Amino acid sequence: MLSIFGIFGEVKPPLEGSYGSVFTGLVPFLNNILRLIFVIAGLFAFFNLIIAGFGFMAAGGDPKGIEKSWTRIWQSLIGLIIIVGSFLLAAILGYLLFGSPTAILQPIIYGPGGTSP
Repeated sequence: MLSIFGIFGEVKPPLEGSYGSVFTGLVPFLNNILRLIFVIAGLFAFFNLIIAGFGFMAAGGDPKGIEKSWTRIWQSLIGLIIIVGSFLLAAILGYLLFGSPTAILQPIIYGPGGTSP
């Protein structure tokens, strides 16, 4: 009779330390993704402000063009405030809950390859 375990071969547990360390795991990867998203959002808001400024200058007194540009400027500024506010909120919650403002943004996870508390 053919064993199912013979088909796949022998499964060995990974070696100690092969998981990487705290500096090369999932949390730093996700942290880098979030930073990339925030940088892209900030650049988008910056370019949006520049385009709205050109639209404001090119409106030439047209009330609809001026209103459209002001709307775009306000939306960009509100977006920047939301980005900065999310960092501020994470720092405040990290300080209140964990005693460190960077606890949420740069968490320390103890595990294989890491240091213990």
